[in-house]
Amino acid sequence: MKFNPHHICIIGVVFLYTCKSKPSVPSKNYNKGTFGYDLNFLEKKDNVIVLKSGDNQSQVIISPKYQGKVFTSTAEGNTGKSFGWINYKAFDAKIDTHMNAYGGEDRLWLGPEGGKFALFFKPGTKMEFANWHTPAAIDHESWTVESNDGKQVSLAKDMLLSNYAGTTLKLRVNRNISLLERDEIKKILDIQLGDDIKAVGIKTSNSITNTSTTEWTTKTGAPCLWNLDMFTPSPKTTIVIPFDEKATGKVATTDYFGQIPPDRVTYKNGHLFFKADGKSRGKLGMPPNRTTAVAGSYDAINNVLTIASFDVDSKSTYLNQEWTPDKNPLVGDAVNAYNDGPLADGTQMGPFFEIESVSPGAFLKPGEKLTHQHHIFHFTGNKESLNKIALKTLRISLGDIQSVFK
Repeated sequence: MKFNPHHICIIGVVFLYTCKSKPSVPSKNYNKGTFGYDLNFLEKKDNVIVLKSGDNQSQVIISPKYQGKVFTSTAEGNTGKSFGWINYKAFDAKIDTHMNAYGGEDRLWLGPEGGKFALFFKPGTKMEFANWHTPAAIDHESWTVESNDGKQVSLAKDMLLSNYAGTTLKLRVNRNISLLERDEIKKILDIQLGDDIKAVGIKTSNSITNTSTTEWTTKTGAPCLWNLDMFTPSPKTTIVIPFDEKATGKVATTDYFGQIPPDRVTYKNGHLFFKADGKSRGKLGMPPNRTTAVAGSYDAINNVLTIASFDVDSKSTYLNQEWTPDKNPLVGDAVNAYNDGPLADGTQMGPFFEIESVSPGAFLKPGEKLTHQHHIFHFTGNKESLNKIALKTLRISLGDIQSVFK
């Protein structure tokens, strides 16, 4: 058989293209719970983007197909713990009209969920689960990658949404996600990081632009930006939210989905504590005048300290997200926390727990933009050094956190 040189060239080009396009799947199998395991899984579902630190130890997985989610991160490379919660079974399921819970260490939703300006309920419908539907643009539609330089990814999505008040909202959402190096983590949190601490930091800058021809007002309603961080619980994980003891009004709303039992939520010395074991469903929220723009959790079993910091403007209007149109829609929370648990029929989505931050309402004129920044940090390693970080960021020791829900 004679070989045509032209054919050989074509074969060579195809070979080179195939090699270049091959996903960066880790070359070996990894145990479930590790970053390598999740990277293997997610690369089969999407052309995910992996940001890496200079030493390749800190890494983060971002998915354009799955709404620009930060799916998970690690502080110790492929063999390190995967910090985000991923709902593996959801990826092969049919699209659910209510919500497609793929998971994600940081996903971006738009609110309000409930209330007079709700985005999750059609006008006039009763605010109950049967009528609750997550807008497709933030639930199962893909987003566009606008840039990626290996350290920062920019994504965007144009949306057309309707709220409970009957207003059509035309908007554009931009999301910039950055992996933070150790020096940046130290500077942002004003902490020390010795060699005995492994760390990963993520910054998300999220913005919403009014692309319609009409202004969003307190009569038409307005959306807000909503960062939700999903993590894997343990029997000894506690959420900690410092609050301003001098501020007036209630510290928190603790009955979003029914009153949280007193053995699961408590207050002490300017801190709210919430048990995050994934065994009892409950959600709480703290108003902007009470929050100190930081929240966190400590997993005493896996020795992981997680910190979330975010923008808060106590002088702005935050939207009520509760499932009722009967409350003032212009009084809402700036930070929320959720612990998953079995539903009445015994089924359960997770288990997982969430730390969330919310922007003020985007009462914007055409062309105006609102931006909300949200950071996530994970630390693991020497417990004495972790304790210093907890004292600096959350104003409480690890020992005191552990003693709350004995």
